[in-house]
Amino acid sequence: MFTIQQELEKRILIIDGAMGTMIQRYKLQEEDYRGTRFINWHKDVKGNNDLLSITKPAVITAIHKEYLLAGADIIETNTFSSTSIAQADYDMQEFAYELNVASATCAKNAINEYIKETNTTTPKFIAGAIGPLNKTLSLSPDVNNPGFRAVTFDEVVAAYTEQIKGLIDGGVDILLIETIFDTLNAKAAIFAAKKFFRENNIEKPIMISGTITDASGRTLSGQTLEAFYISVKHANPLSIGLNCALGANEMRGHIEELSNIASCYVSAYPNAGLPNAMGEYDEAPEETAHFIEDWAKNKWVNIVGGCCGTTPEHIKHIAEYVKLLEPRSLPVLETTI
Repeated sequence: MFTIQQELEKRILIIDGAMGTMIQRYKLQEEDYRGTRFINWHKDVKGNNDLLSITKPAVITAIHKEYLLAGADIIETNTFSSTSIAQADYDMQEFAYELNVASATCAKNAINEYIKETNTTTPKFIAGAIGPLNKTLSLSPDVNNPGFRAVTFDEVVAAYTEQIKGLIDGGVDILLIETIFDTLNAKAAIFAAKKFFRENNIEKPIMISGTITDASGRTLSGQTLEAFYISVKHANPLSIGLNCALGANEMRGHIEELSNIASCYVSAYPNAGLPNAMGEYDEAPEETAHFIEDWAKNKWVNIVGGCCGTTPEHIKHIAEYVKLLEPRSLPVLETTI
């Protein structure tokens, strides 16, 4: 039985690319999202990509397989918004647990099909994707009432706990708390995960990935990268990293900084450049891969892949560009008495 820690000691691992970008290629309509089960649902559900794990599982499984064939070692479940809080936009709170189980199942099926077709012995891992929520604990949605919060810490913990239970029941190998723009939301996810592990006598690796939102080098809730790292390192994560918001070129300095301060493995999966005027991503696969190759040559990273706008073509190029490069070594920490 291979562990991800063993693999990380040997090589740079590849995480997959964007799920939403790939779903857009299918040009699905309202009826596709509804399927037969939700044909009479009282709200429009087009855009609820996580729902496709229930209504169009073959599509989600096929996307996972494309990334595996491109060279991904880690595939993320289609669960970025699979919490009761996020699903409230569609009045689908009651399906949060089921969405997570279904999405993990799609990922498992993809890996099983991939192994059967390729006879590979290289281990593949499923990361249970835990998104940042559409409500924040650190910022008020009411400009006239800065003390107001649309959600409480306990409510966020409860929502994440339900998600984590579904992901683990579905068979994920890792929990990935990602696209963090509010560290307090991430702390609620960490708390939920650690409590769930303790109460159920299990343990899973936790990956944490934040989002630097602009040239200031801060998260949306105002933390510098170092402050963000310090505030979540108590979780003893498998890896700490950055994803989304920036392209690889813009993310470079932040990855270098993170590599210098992190005591754990470092992950990075940037967007395919910055969006154009139409909100689309134009950066070619070889361009993204070239930037990430530079990080790898500097031994800054252990896990790399893509976020918004990236495709299996991007992941294939990234995997090819870094496959012969050595991973970042974990720092030797001094012991204090």
